[in-house]
Amino acid sequence: MAQAWKCAGLRWSADGPGLVWSGGRRSALTWGKRVAFGVAEGSVRTCRGARGHACPVAAAVPGRSTGARCEECARLDRAHSVAADTLADDPRPYRVYLAWFGPGMVKVGITAEERGPARLLEQGAVCFTWLGVGPLMAARRSEELLRAALRVPDRIPYADKRAVRSALPGTEPERAAEITGLHARAVALPGWPESLARAPLRVVDHTAVFGLAGLPAAVGEVRELVPGGVIGGELVAAAGPDLHLDTGSGVVVLDTRLLTGWELGPAQEGRRRLPVRRFREDAGVQDGLF
Repeated sequence: MAQAWKCAGLRWSADGPGLVWSGGRRSALTWGKRVAFGVAEGSVRTCRGARGHACPVAAAVPGRSTGARCEECARLDRAHSVAADTLADDPRPYRVYLAWFGPGMVKVGITAEERGPARLLEQGAVCFTWLGVGPLMAARRSEELLRAALRVPDRIPYADKRAVRSALPGTEPERAAEITGLHARAVALPGWPESLARAPLRVVDHTAVFGLAGLPAAVGEVRELVPGGVIGGELVAAAGPDLHLDTGSGVVVLDTRLLTGWELGPAQEGRRRLPVRRFREDAGVQDGLF
């Protein structure tokens, strides 16, 4: 492979999704664009590091790991995350939100106010509404209150999100119905921290942003990248870290978190196709879609 780049993953901005590469180069993604590249022969997937720093030992990581970090870097990254509850003195304001991913799939979460809706785009939230804003610990307490009172989780598996994207309700009011009802219940609850200012209902719908209208059902998902493997397909939708690619043999989902740590370059004919897990079949892995 003449030229190889290391992928830093998918990033969302006001301009839409884009793949970010080592050195800061960004490849914008638009519907109908051909996405095609290959994994360098003899390449070994290496740890992406933590907190903006390279892994000191460039440790090898498994192909199916979506975190793409070695044990030590994963520990370091987790220790400095909001989710670990170790940043109690963070002075930034945080927002509490309700996010909807499909029928019966609503979660509550928090994100730094300065990030705007980026966290919701990264998670693949089909629609969402803010619940309030305030100091970090007040936002965290509110999140815990709402999880218990509304009986909603703070995480939803990506496999569950992918399974319903092609069968979502057709109108915005239908998609907004669940979080509209939960927002009304939430703001009526006693026990909210006084320092958290509650937000009015304003449902934001990402169906058009993700390209989900009329999305064909996916026939499978890429399990992992392999040395010498190739990826190719027409981009029909993107949600969270996932690219939905029309390969000519059906739509396949590629979780771009699997790209990080590999050396990637232009796709070449005759290379090994990637292992794909077929949906709704017992056969397991099929290597014929890419």
